Amino acid sequence: MKYILASASPRRRELLTQAGLSYEVIPSDVEEKITQTVPCKVVMELAHQKSWNVYEQYVQTHREDFVIIGADTVVVYNEEILGKPADETEALDMLSMLSDRTHQVYTGVSLTIHKNNQTYTHDFYERTDVTFYPVSRIELLSYIDTGDPLDKAGAYGIQGPFAIHIKEISGDYNNVVGLPIGRLYQEMKNLKIM
Repeated sequence: MKYILASASPRRRELLTQAGLSYEVIPSDVEEKITQTVPCKVVMELAHQKSWNVYEQYVQTHREDFVIIGADTVVVYNEEILGKPADETEALDMLSMLSDRTHQVYTGVSLTIHKNNQTYTHDFYERTDVTFYPVSRIELLSYIDTGDPLDKAGAYGIQGPFAIHIKEISGDYNNVVGLPIGRLYQEMKNLKIM
């Protein structure tokens, strides 16, 4: 079975590599369209769009069995989805709002499976609760100066310099990084595509 990651995320690549999976990277270039409003459905919808976009390109020239792995992660606070900040000001607003509070991180995963000349999809999501310590404005500005928050949902990366401000996590840590690798492995094993 050949595995293709429909994402350019270095964090997702790192998690797949840690899991010992041999894979190819073909980032999706789909223009994302959100029709859902519930966070868990939003991430599954976006992950599905990415996975299907790469499948449509790949299947034209490949006939062997393969699996496309699409993923999308969002941060949610008070039912509001926080995507990647547009700039440093928006990053500061997001992080200030999350300071000393608990929020949720949702990652949707979509598997497009091409096996024995049949194609089907399997979508799921994982949710993790994350609580920040109180973080001062000076600390937030210092973190924003690193540039780290600008390409991350919710304006922070749990695996980087912001880790010092994480008070508590309930759920899968890797889900917050960007891919619930343990759940992914179990789902793929159950689908007999491992």
